[in-house]
Amino acid sequence: MKTIIIPTDFSPAAINAMNYGVDMALAVNASILLLHVYNIPVSYGDVPVALLSVDELKKTADDAIDRVKKDLEHITSGKLQITTETRLGNIVDELEEECKKIQPFAVVMGTTGSSAVERTLFGSTTLTAIKHLTWPVICVPKGKEYGKGIRKIGLACDFREVAQTTPVSEIKEFVKEFHAQLFVLNVDHDNQQFRRDTPEQSAILHTALEEVHPEFHFITHRDIEDGINEFAEKNGLDLVIAIPKKHKLLEGIFKKSSTSQLVFESHVPVMCVHE
Repeated sequence: MKTIIIPTDFSPAAINAMNYGVDMALAVNASILLLHVYNIPVSYGDVPVALLSVDELKKTADDAIDRVKKDLEHITSGKLQITTETRLGNIVDELEEECKKIQPFAVVMGTTGSSAVERTLFGSTTLTAIKHLTWPVICVPKGKEYGKGIRKIGLACDFREVAQTTPVSEIKEFVKEFHAQLFVLNVDHDNQQFRRDTPEQSAILHTALEEVHPEFHFITHRDIEDGINEFAEKNGLDLVIAIPKKHKLLEGIFKKSSTSQLVFESHVPVMCVHE
């Protein structure tokens, strides 16, 4: 059975992503693993911290995740197989260990919360996970619901060495799993003519993805994030796939400029798949 790993720190951003992941798991007949990683508190300056033993920290974590599990079991009427794991350590390191062991269908995480602290800490954790994990990571913006599912998927592509850098098998598998329509998106972010090798590279990618019937769209826009966001809004995309090492899209998505936040404000989740 497929497994979706959902890391949680019980914040609103994490709970929102958990709800999204649960609905996805039900849609694709997958189980879920709820993972909570806790740390030993440290003091900052003159601010004291509660003195708790490691055993007390673990009990608190176990109790919290057990409550969440029971709530989910009640909401899903027992239709979903749910396992839980609590660990002491670094969230990304522990998440990577779980991924190696389980080989998940995907990791579903929140992006940023409503407070400045959530935006800094939770957003930073998600970005670090994207950079280090080789499994698909789905970043769920605040307030995003799974709704009617994933029916339209956009693949952000720069048409450079597509045969070497595009995880074609993973993309096709995901598109087939959801019976989705695939849109391949190329944004001319320099607002200049496309390179000479663009037709050749697009033809190679079209052949590789032919069985999922992709549509190719060439978008003229000086900003990659804006161009993709506008297309996503206009065409009702449910998910955007990005390849982290292939272009600088992720840096734009997670920086705090008004442009980068447009992807979040439009409530379009981003799935990151490595080369």
